[in-house]
Amino acid sequence: MKLKSHLIFTLYTIYGILLKAISGQYPLVQNVTVTEGGTANLTCRVEFNDNTSLQWSNPAQQTLFFGDKKALRDNRIELVRATSSELTISISDVTLSDEGMYTCSLFTMPVRTAKAYLTVLGVPEKPEIDGLTKPAMEGDHITLTCITQGSKPAADLRWFRNEKEVKGAKEVNASGKTFTVRSSLQLQVDRNDDGVAYTCRVDHVALTQAPQQATEVLEVHYAPRVEITHSLAVPQEGQYLKLECVSKGNPSPDPVMWTKDGSELPDLDRMIVEGRELTFTSLNKTDNGTYRCEASNHLGTSSAEYVLYVYDPNALGQHGTDHALIGGVVAVVVFVTLCLIIVLGRYLARHKGTYLTNEAKGADDAPDADTAIINAEGNHAHAEEKKEYFI
Repeated sequence: MKLKSHLIFTLYTIYGILLKAISGQYPLVQNVTVTEGGTANLTCRVEFNDNTSLQWSNPAQQTLFFGDKKALRDNRIELVRATSSELTISISDVTLSDEGMYTCSLFTMPVRTAKAYLTVLGVPEKPEIDGLTKPAMEGDHITLTCITQGSKPAADLRWFRNEKEVKGAKEVNASGKTFTVRSSLQLQVDRNDDGVAYTCRVDHVALTQAPQQATEVLEVHYAPRVEITHSLAVPQEGQYLKLECVSKGNPSPDPVMWTKDGSELPDLDRMIVEGRELTFTSLNKTDNGTYRCEASNHLGTSSAEYVLYVYDPNALGQHGTDHALIGGVVAVVVFVTLCLIIVLGRYLARHKGTYLTNEAKGADDAPDADTAIINAEGNHAHAEEKKEYFI
């Protein structure tokens, strides 16, 4: 009985070894992904091998290597490692045509094979932006188009206005094994777009470093807008005053033109014009008037006005005293009014509910309204008597 059990155990052990040997003689491979222009390593392994040769074949079933012997004349294909349990080869400068199913064969009886798929990623070209006219005019409708070719799989295009992402319309077209991708961005430009950078960025799995991108800076021409700033809030006689004509336009509306009351400046000795600035060295009453600044470029003209009134410093002091006196009087009036309101309110609160109609005062035990009034009058008289009595 023991001998039989031992024999059965031995048979199971041998069977397990045979199964392991048979299963270990199947080649093992892995799929490989490589970027176009890169190097792909194809490895085939077996756990147990009785010196049986391994072989790699390409998708066209051409033998690349049989053991350590090269079968196909292609300088890009080289042997990396060849042993009884491993055959590794490399393909350099990979192209899209190298993509496909590669076969590793173990020449047992029967021949056992394993297949590995080589995926080649197409690197997208640097994008180009079309449709930009320089300069653009304020109010123009323009369409920016970004194009990139050669991507596999299809690349993704993203638009940015300076650093903020904006959405474009994407279109994908196949060209052989690769894709051409377009993205369009429609704009109605205004003066705020002048100097803005629009960037088209390509995102793709093959771009392991920084993404490919192209940038165009918009130049927008627009008519000027003008405003006048001043250095004094209350101009007084003898003071120094500077008016500045702030004009924004593209092209720059330079120089600007100053006028007073629709005519040329009257006193150029005290009124100095330097660029956009009009300076009064010493103000006096004769400077009163409306000053106009005008700026223009080939797209239009804009102007702004400043009304100058020169104050007498002594009059300003007198007006300041009058204003203080008026303010004090108003404060006193408001205080007295509040006091009267408080006193009246307290008086009404103390006498609330003490006044009743004659009918109400005599309503107790009265059969009708007339009797109630009579009773009320009687009570009133009685109350007066009581009041006199107690006094």
